[in-house]
Amino acid sequence: MTQDNTEKHDKIEPVVVRLDETAISEAKSILFQAYRHDPTFQYLFNSKRSGYDQRVRATIRELTNLYLELDQDAVGIMVKNTLVGAAFIGDPALRLDLANQFSWRVRMVLTAGFASTRRYLDYHKQIRAMLPDASAHQLPLMGVHPKYQNRGLGRLLLQTVEQLCADSPRGSGLVLDTGNSRYLHFYESMGFRSLGKIQLGDQEDHILFRELAPATDKAETS
Repeated sequence: MTQDNTEKHDKIEPVVVRLDETAISEAKSILFQAYRHDPTFQYLFNSKRSGYDQRVRATIRELTNLYLELDQDAVGIMVKNTLVGAAFIGDPALRLDLANQFSWRVRMVLTAGFASTRRYLDYHKQIRAMLPDASAHQLPLMGVHPKYQNRGLGRLLLQTVEQLCADSPRGSGLVLDTGNSRYLHFYESMGFRSLGKIQLGDQEDHILFRELAPATDKAETS
């Protein structure tokens, strides 16, 4: 690609969209690229054992399918009619019910394996124990295609998620996690504070939370 074409591409405005079944294949591909090198996923799904990529793909597939089945919000970023980022948002009640999703657990065991499923559920149980408020939305999956990173699209995607959560009467905030310490500054710049860490083997996973108030409440207190 020539320099002129690159400059024109960079000037194209990203568009925020809601995701449905028609975009799920593209979203899964983006999320796989985002999470296959994530330290938390590498521990939970044992990257040292053969079949790691298949376990990551299976987990992303079953999670995205579950969120669609439960009618959860999913948003994306499009650039030049191409989906380049995706995020799935969990209702406050979903984290509490995840272990009780029997059909999901069965599919996870059959595709990702029993050990990985157990680790994943134990991991989310530890996160739940750290929450200051049970009525918090969750952000289990969010990613931007590597080709489009470092353009501010991750910030735009997270801001969109925050707005959706703030507009919902069911939640008081947003919780997310990261096993990559280089992302901490980004999340802190977005107003997230640490709830603590979870030890995963020889590495730590950071649990972060941000309180979110509806726009009407912000206007009343301003």
